[in-house]
This record gives sequence, C-alpha cells and structure tokens, in this order.
Amino acid sequence: MDSFTQIALGIAVAEVCAGKKLKNKTFLYGAILGTLPDLDVVFGMFLNPVDAVLIHRGISHSLLLFLLVSPLLGWLISKIEKQKITFFTATNMVFWTLLTHVLLDMFTSWGTQILWPLEHRFALKTIFVIDPLYTLPLLIALVIVWKTKIESLRYKYIKRGLVISSSYLLLSSFIKLYAVTQFEKALTKQRIPYSEIIVKPTAFNLILWNANVATTDNYLLSDYSLFDTQPISFVAYSKNNGLEKRLAGNTDFEKLKKASEGWYIISQKAGNLYFNDLRFGLLNDNPANPQFAFSYQFVPQNSVLKAIEVPKSKRDGKQLLQKIFTRLKGN
Repeated sequence: MDSFTQIALGIAVAEVCAGKKLKNKTFLYGAILGTLPDLDVVFGMFLNPVDAVLIHRGISHSLLLFLLVSPLLGWLISKIEKQKITFFTATNMVFWTLLTHVLLDMFTSWGTQILWPLEHRFALKTIFVIDPLYTLPLLIALVIVWKTKIESLRYKYIKRGLVISSSYLLLSSFIKLYAVTQFEKALTKQRIPYSEIIVKPTAFNLILWNANVATTDNYLLSDYSLFDTQPISFVAYSKNNGLEKRLAGNTDFEKLKKASEGWYIISQKAGNLYFNDLRFGLLNDNPANPQFAFSYQFVPQNSVLKAIEVPKSKRDGKQLLQKIFTRLKGN
C-alpha cells in the first residue's frame, strides 16, 4: 500500500500495543515502524531498475527479518522511553507494526515475500495500492485519538477504525470472488479454454475489475464492472514466442520474467524489443499501439541488451483514471 496508508496503520497498531504507556508518542514510533519495510525502495535507487524490481517487498517484508529486528528495536525503544515501557511491550509493538504492514501489502497485486528466503510471493490481489476507503476510517480514528487523553476512549476509537478498515479488506475479498466467478462463467459460455486466470481491482475502487487469462498462444485481457449489463469480452495479446527466443539467456529478461511470475508478453516497436508486465494492466488499449503500465525497452549497452523502464507521464495517468471512472459505471 501507499506510504501514507502504512503510516496510518502503523500508528493505529502502535496505539493498540502501547498507547497506555506512550500516549501520543505512538504517533512517532508507529509512523517510523509503519514505513520501515519500504526502505527497500531507497536501496533500490542504488541498483539498476531490474534489480530494484526484484528486491521490492522481498527480504524487507519477511517474517524472518521481523523476528530478528523486533527485539533489537524493542530494546532501543525501551531504553529511550525509560520507565514508560517495558522491553516486552516495546518488542510487541515493533513486531505487530511491522507484520501488519506486510499483511496489508499481501492484499495488493504486487504482494510480498513474507516467507523469504522462499521465493513465493503472496498476493491476494483484492485491493489497489491506494484506496481512500480503506485509509479514511484509520485517519478519522487517529484524529480523535490525538485529541483524546482518556485511555479507554483512545482504545475504543482506534479499535473501531481498525475494525472498519479490516472489514473493508474482507469485503474486497468477497467482491473479488464474485468477479472471478463472472469472468469464469464468461470464458465457459464463450468456450474459451484457458490454463490460468488472475483477477485484480482497478485504481481506487472495488467496482471495476481486470482479468488476465492465459491460453495456449495468447493472453486475454478483460474488465468487468459490478454495474455491467452486457456480456464480458476478451481482447487477445499474442505471447510472441518467436520474439522471446531472441532474448533467451539475457540476464535482465530472466530477472523480469521471474518478477512478473510469467505474466508478460514481448512486443516489438521500430525494431526494439519490449518486455510488458501484464499484471498491472494497460495505460491505453489502442489496438495499434497498446501501452502497458509497466514496460521495459531493451537497449544495446556494451554489446549487451539492457532493460530500461519506459517512462510514464502524468497525462497517461490522467487518461487512465478518466477511462476507469467512465468504465466502472457499467457497459
């Protein structure tokens, strides 16, 4: 999730664990701990773009790391806040604040390697990385807690905020199951054989959902709004296996292939090869020149093809949001 939401969640969890002892200092510690796992983004700035993608939400989001660092950070906080908080309470606050950060990230499309060093990435794909309806209950609760000194009321309101936001996550899971069912029914009705399907929400809402469907020679992309009245349609994008052979053995290609979990296509424009990650959809679906949200161009450098991320403009994002807003109203 976005940093702002993770800060809000971090403060809320810190308040539950140590609010009686630290009062409003939970806002400081919760904000720091809530963003700590995302420091991998900072480290990624010193790596090439492909390696930065591979480490994102890897070891920094692992349960093993949390078990190791929680006692250390707990000891440090207990020393800073002498006579206010015990080592056990501080360690408990650190661990749960870090863990809830990762658990929330698991609901997004990117997911996390919570069981690192195992390579499997857990991604439930039920919520977009920014969703105001999840964040708002937490923010309201935090504002009330900041202004309240009565311990019982602080706990009451922060608990309500967490219950409401968590209920929204639960709701997103049920809506996704319904959306998956609709896509599967459409595939069956249209007699389209497929080997795998992933379904994920579009930006800022739980109404419009995207699907990626793997077939023998193509990937099918589609969308479905809860307000739709017309049948679901699918657009085919060739896997271009012939183009992929030209990248066989390329280091960056193999890394991107691993990061995308196999959901990608290789395309060619003006003689250049592009790696397109299908998991995050399209910025535009122009049949003549589709543009994917995450795309990498292979550029010759010292006789080796290196993957360079294709930059995105604010205009692309604005057009995408306009399209989503129009499409979620139904067809």
